Amino acid sequence: MKQRLLGNGLSVSEIGLGCMGMDHAYGKPAPRDAMVRLLRHALDLGCNFFDTAVVYGEANEELLGKAFSSIRDQVVLATKFGIVGQRIVNGKPVNLLDSKPASIRRQVEGSLLRLKTDHIDLFYQHRVDPDVEPEIVAETMSALIREGKILGWGLSNAPVAYMKRAHAVCPLAAVENQYSMLWREPEKGLFDLCAAMNIAFVAYSPLGNGFLSGRFTRDAVYGEGDFRGFMGRFRPEVMEHNQALLSIIRNMAENKQATPAQIVLAWELAQRPFIIPIPGTTSPQRLEENLGAALIELSLEELAAINDTLAQIDVDETYF
Repeated sequence: MKQRLLGNGLSVSEIGLGCMGMDHAYGKPAPRDAMVRLLRHALDLGCNFFDTAVVYGEANEELLGKAFSSIRDQVVLATKFGIVGQRIVNGKPVNLLDSKPASIRRQVEGSLLRLKTDHIDLFYQHRVDPDVEPEIVAETMSALIREGKILGWGLSNAPVAYMKRAHAVCPLAAVENQYSMLWREPEKGLFDLCAAMNIAFVAYSPLGNGFLSGRFTRDAVYGEGDFRGFMGRFRPEVMEHNQALLSIIRNMAENKQATPAQIVLAWELAQRPFIIPIPGTTSPQRLEENLGAALIELSLEELAAINDTLAQIDVDETYF
């Protein structure tokens, strides 16, 4: 698989693997041995970039440690700090935030232990802590880089002003935000900032939480613990509204002898050279399908046709 660069010079596969769904948000945790096999299979297929976070459950980081500790030099591991717990308010999770330096140091030590490694390749602040200035967080990251405990750091869903202040103290290797045909907010200035500041953009939910794969209908029933059951984009009326987008994707897939998911991921890769999508899955077949998107080439005419049509469609970007 082709490679793309993080801002700190690390080379990663142009499609990574998001590991959240193995333990969090989409139902019960997946069987451990099966997920270890899936992770190793991803590596065999050329994917070397794996994304986790302690808030997905400590078992999620432990899973990557189990899969890769014996071949640590072959993978690039990204995990996160800053969310130290969650509580449920009105049926929805609310994050408990702590990015004070002492807390960050406790968090990095815990992640190193669970990942069975002596360094983290990419350490994101998962969410901005309003009680800690970005310069303080960046200074802590700089110290951790000097100590060799992390190789680079990033931000997830941070305001642009926060990004600039943090980057001025300790350069960011990546930002991780949602981006897909359903959610194109990063195109409104953030991509230009990433290009100017040499920051990679890691795209989570590139398939719109599975919506863009076309696998779900307005009558879909979601299992216990699957947060799609209360996400706005999976409400029947929203799904109905966005069927025009799915039709475009299906038609392009048929013409290219590909799957809808592959067209979506190929489109995303073509938008900017620093975008690295990290679709998640617990299925070997879906893994092979997603990573196979790297082999799909869309011509300039095909990309223009997709983007022109997207511009004409009133896509409902309802998330939560």
